[in-house]
Amino acid sequence: MTTLPLFPTSVVGSLPRPAFVLDLINDRPPLPPERYAHEMEQAIRFAVALQEHAGLDVITDGEWGRKSYIGVIAELAHGFELGTLPDGRPFTLVTDRLAPKTPGFIAREVKLLKSLTTRKVKSTLPSPALLGERMWQAGKSDRAYPKRDDFVRACVPVLRRELELVRDAGADIAQIDDPHLCLFVDPEVRKQYADPDAGAAFAVDMINEVVSGVPGIRIAVHLCRRAGGRARGEACHCGGYGPIIKDLNRLRVHHLTMEFTAPQAGDMAVFRELREDFEIGLGCVDVTPGKIDSAATIAARVRKATEFVAPERITLNPDCGFAPGSGAVVSIDEAYRKLCHQSEAARMLRAEFS
Repeated sequence: MTTLPLFPTSVVGSLPRPAFVLDLINDRPPLPPERYAHEMEQAIRFAVALQEHAGLDVITDGEWGRKSYIGVIAELAHGFELGTLPDGRPFTLVTDRLAPKTPGFIAREVKLLKSLTTRKVKSTLPSPALLGERMWQAGKSDRAYPKRDDFVRACVPVLRRELELVRDAGADIAQIDDPHLCLFVDPEVRKQYADPDAGAAFAVDMINEVVSGVPGIRIAVHLCRRAGGRARGEACHCGGYGPIIKDLNRLRVHHLTMEFTAPQAGDMAVFRELREDFEIGLGCVDVTPGKIDSAATIAARVRKATEFVAPERITLNPDCGFAPGSGAVVSIDEAYRKLCHQSEAARMLRAEFS
């Protein structure tokens, strides 16, 4: 296994899905299980080779084996209604009490990934609060869980068990993605909550319950500002990280992945307010379709961060995943070029800071 250099490089998680991968996961046409598994493995082999050739130090499987990133919870537990939205995107809704299914779906992703690369590998899981935000609906879910928070709590043991299996499968890093927590940086969103600080604290408490007491793996939290929404033309949430800093400092994790290519993310001086033992996954590559940052632009963002964070604590990554939702159409060739520039920026910075 390789040792990570200064300014290691990675993706956040997802890679754009080529048309044939979308057809594969959407059963167009339906295939026997053995044929499906074979074709998906070949697809993921390509995703891994792309990242390696781009020069990345930490590899994911692009999340290509999942019909839905957060919908993966339905692979781990019974109790969900699955369907398709009018635009073709899948949806997952909790309608019954969660019951054990077959754990290990995400862990099997890790086993395949490790068979395809000798580099460090990262696995991704949704946060409990994110599942609550997206999968609990009044009038349908409250018969099983009267309150949204009840469902969130029920997700914790399911995710914790999967995290243990991901560790046992050999993942070097497990990343928990939480766009819900970052809602509480937006002044307009905060107005919608009677106690927004309590909402942020609850999201952090639930992550801590998932990860606490699981040794032997580095744990990251991706503080997703929904930059991936740029690929779908959605508005991004405004506001710096200040309102949630005290809760971020309570996270029992090793690494925070934060977005910083967009002005609404705020000032990097906020790093001074974070615990000094956090590694920082610096979002320094814009994921907006059609916008390809040069290596020099990426390196300049990282240099700015070194004014507030020691270089040894910084990892380079895009702001967000490249495939935000199964309905987004994003060029994988464009993503590849962005990752090449990210790796080139890392080489420039290593020569400068080593």
